[in-house]
Amino acid sequence: MASNTPAPEAPFDAFGGGAAPSAPDTEWNPTEDSLRDRARSGGRHRVVKQRSNFARSSTVLGVGVIAAVGAGGLATAQDKPPVAISLPDLNLPDAHDLPGVGALLPAQEERETVSADRANPNPLTSATYTTEADERASRSGQVTRTSLTTAEAPGAADAGEALRARILQQAEQQQASADAAEKAAAEKAAAEKAAAEAQAKADAAEKAEAEAKAKAEAKAEAEARAKAEAERLAKLAASYSMPLSSYSLTATYMQSGSMWSSGYHTGLDFAAPTGTPLKAVHGATVKSAGWSGSYGYRIVLELEDGTEIWYCHLSSMTVSAGQTVGTGETIGRVGATGNVSGAHLHLEVHPGGGDGVDPAAWLRSKGLTV
Repeated sequence: MASNTPAPEAPFDAFGGGAAPSAPDTEWNPTEDSLRDRARSGGRHRVVKQRSNFARSSTVLGVGVIAAVGAGGLATAQDKPPVAISLPDLNLPDAHDLPGVGALLPAQEERETVSADRANPNPLTSATYTTEADERASRSGQVTRTSLTTAEAPGAADAGEALRARILQQAEQQQASADAAEKAAAEKAAAEKAAAEAQAKADAAEKAEAEAKAKAEAKAEAEARAKAEAERLAKLAASYSMPLSSYSLTATYMQSGSMWSSGYHTGLDFAAPTGTPLKAVHGATVKSAGWSGSYGYRIVLELEDGTEIWYCHLSSMTVSAGQTVGTGETIGRVGATGNVSGAHLHLEVHPGGGDGVDPAAWLRSKGLTV
């Protein structure tokens, strides 16, 4: 029975700790003739691995380069010796030709790029980081990314200064934006304050104008009322008349004294010489004319509204009861009859025929001057 001597195995130590034990002596590589002879003899062979010419030289699977970023910088993995691993030549199809799998694998150009990267003895030569300021700027729409590579290591100080300058510039820009916003807010507040003050002044001016207008209107209304009252009194004066043309007042209404039985005066006394003509104050009807005790000779005129006018202490009467008289018409003359101390006209006014009122006030209400 013919056989092939197993190919020597290279020591294997994936972690650099020393060579692994050799393959057992029972392992061998059969050939097609030896397998055929063993089949004829009914024996069994342990087939470890079938190698083609390319496989016998091993399919080398490189151990990946382990990169670790330390606290002080960049570290690269040390080159490890290749390990020879024998695999059987199964003539499997390419993985990219398998249905549903090829689309998940990188293209040929990408594999070549990956191979080129693996061939780089120092693949991890750059590191990219984003600062906290970059993240804030990215959120505010100002995208900034800072990259440092090992190739820039000789100029690390310059890169740090550039980064510092960029951060300061961003801070200045943010401060300028904040200042501009504050200035705009202050200007807006000042404009609103000025507008409010202007509106307050306008309101005050409008109020003052309204008050002045109201005062002017009130004054005009008062003047109009006074004028109307004067006109009314003038018309009344034309329809009313004083009882004497010439006189002097010797006693007023409600004046107190012992000469009056009631203790006070009930009318208005016009002193005048005996025989002075007496006139009707307004158009009226003679209600009575004759002697009346302490009043002496008395004439009572009744006006249209029921008011009674008493003429007392007369020396003579020229009218009689039931007679109608007009304003200013002579109805009698001044005398000193009755309870008197001298010649005078005692005049009383009784609205509606009731209690007496102040004759002076009543005459003034008719537009007359007492």
